[in-house]
Amino acid sequence: MARLNFTPNLERHLGLASLDVEGATLGEALEYAFSRVARARGYVLDDQGHVRHHVAVFVDGELVQDRARLAVPIAENSQIWLMQALSGG
Repeated sequence: MARLNFTPNLERHLGLASLDVEGATLGEALEYAFSRVARARGYVLDDQGHVRHHVAVFVDGELVQDRARLAVPIAENSQIWLMQALSGG
């Protein structure tokens, strides 16, 4: 199974640091996670189902650019990281 990891900032809101997930794409893996931790959906996705602007998603070390379709392929041993994006100057 792929592993979905939350940085400490999100972990403190969700109450978990990581979760094993199933799915062939990032979208499927996230839906699997949300089915187990429903409150995570609101922290990660907006009301359109897109990744929120303040959340960065990495799959196997690569920043996910497609924040709407979430069609990035996920391998059996993929590492997915969700983190709060920083902004400002």
